[in-house]
Amino acid sequence: MARTVIDLDDAMLALAQRQLGTKTKRETINLALSIAAGTSADDRARGLAWLQEHAEDVLDFDHLAEQERGGR
Repeated sequence: MARTVIDLDDAMLALAQRQLGTKTKRETINLALSIAAGTSADDRARGLAWLQEHAEDVLDFDHLAEQERGGR
């Protein structure tokens, strides 16, 4: 495994650790890299197509519009 020195955004690293359930920087970065490498453009396109087809079932547009009018 190559050793690389980089600057990390500490807040983003902490968020990633919470989201991924990891404890160390190495574990977090390696898991994030494996997730990113395993997600292809086709996967993202399929996910977007599904969301476009099911948006009305998944999102409450009336509630979102109400929040927007309320300044939230």
